Amino acid sequence: MTTKASYEQVIDQGDKTVAKFEIRHQSLLDRIQHILHNNPTFVPVIVLVISLLAFWMIAGGRFFSAFNLSLIMQQVSIIGILAAAQSLIIITAGIDLSVAAIMILMSVIMGNLAVNMGVPSPLAIVVGFAGGMAAGAMNGLLITKIKLPPFITTLGTWSIFFALNLWLSGAQSIRSQDIDKNAEFLKFFGNAIKIGGARITFGVILMIVIFVVLWYMLNKTAWGRHVYAIGDDTEAAEMSGIRTERTLVSVYMLAGLVCAIAGWASIGRVGSISPQSFYEGNLQSITAVVIGGISLFGGRGSIMGALFGALIVGVFQSGLRMAGVDVLWQVFAIGWLIIIAVAIDQWIRRVSA
Repeated sequence: MTTKASYEQVIDQGDKTVAKFEIRHQSLLDRIQHILHNNPTFVPVIVLVISLLAFWMIAGGRFFSAFNLSLIMQQVSIIGILAAAQSLIIITAGIDLSVAAIMILMSVIMGNLAVNMGVPSPLAIVVGFAGGMAAGAMNGLLITKIKLPPFITTLGTWSIFFALNLWLSGAQSIRSQDIDKNAEFLKFFGNAIKIGGARITFGVILMIVIFVVLWYMLNKTAWGRHVYAIGDDTEAAEMSGIRTERTLVSVYMLAGLVCAIAGWASIGRVGSISPQSFYEGNLQSITAVVIGGISLFGGRGSIMGALFGALIVGVFQSGLRMAGVDVLWQVFAIGWLIIIAVAIDQWIRRVSA
């Protein structure tokens, strides 16, 4: 039986000092708290399983049809990729409000180059990737060199990137027909593999691959350990020899690259390039990360949790829609999910060592 010794009092008995300790057994709640503290991804996994079972009972067998489950995956693929980028930032105890603006801006750049200017699609995509990394580097340098708070920095760059997006696009969309005629490769991730009744798009496969690669980088490399150390305690990380500023800039650059990849994938998902698409993607990405059990205080949580968080949101939206619930109350339910997720995170963080 696991026990915990807590110091209670010191009693003087003549010339002797006796330390008295209280030994108490851990309750079931304490054990659960410790398990969740050591395995934060358990929470979104449990919530996802419960949600699937609940909506299966509410909506019936059609909810668990191969078509509907694959549709949920398609619907969350772009937000899931953005959530992967957001997770990198939040693990460092930062936040990035510009992820969706970077994604849209890079998709507009790719579209203008390939469709309107005749640049070969692969080259246009590479330019978009470079632009995403540059945008991320801009965020990282403002935060590390000028010491601006991440929230304010990315709020400002969100406006900058969105204004550039409207300027470059002229607030006009690039139609699907024009993409098909001049740059069909831009829609690559909209292609799909049909397995039974399921339709798995390449965008869904891309999302899963991105999460697996980032999970490996964060958990199996020295760079990943440095990222978690910075999020846990920046000063301690510096004292241990970690080059915190360089690491933070690399995190923001990698997040920018992931956003640019999401921009390419979004073209295939939507079929066109719109300067107004995924306008709320920054908030939706934060929602997926929070519900996925990654702590907003940094240094704790698995990036795979963000994938489960995005799936939970998709399952709730699909299940409530099948149950005939108004969109207003779907948003209401997601709001409560966020509050409950943050409350659980606070409770888990209070676990005694």
